[in-house]
Amino acid sequence: MPTQKVVLDETLKTKLNGLSAELELCDPEGRTVGHFLPPDLYKKMLYAWVESQCPVSKEELDRRRQIKGRGRPLADIWKDLGVR
Repeated sequence: MPTQKVVLDETLKTKLNGLSAELELCDPEGRTVGHFLPPDLYKKMLYAWVESQCPVSKEELDRRRQIKGRGRPLADIWKDLGVR
């Protein structure tokens, strides 16, 4: 499902405290329908979640970034696999 975009006018933005803090959005009956997160907090939470799902530790990823000169040209790999 594609993300939908809503453009707020200044009046609504003011009612939402300038959108500078986390907000809980409710319907007229008081039921929560969603939450708003400022972009910086959203990114921070998203990156933390992605890191928590990665099967490789941060230390191992850092170690792998330090390795240079390892690996082989793709042509050599294809040759070993018998690909022409």
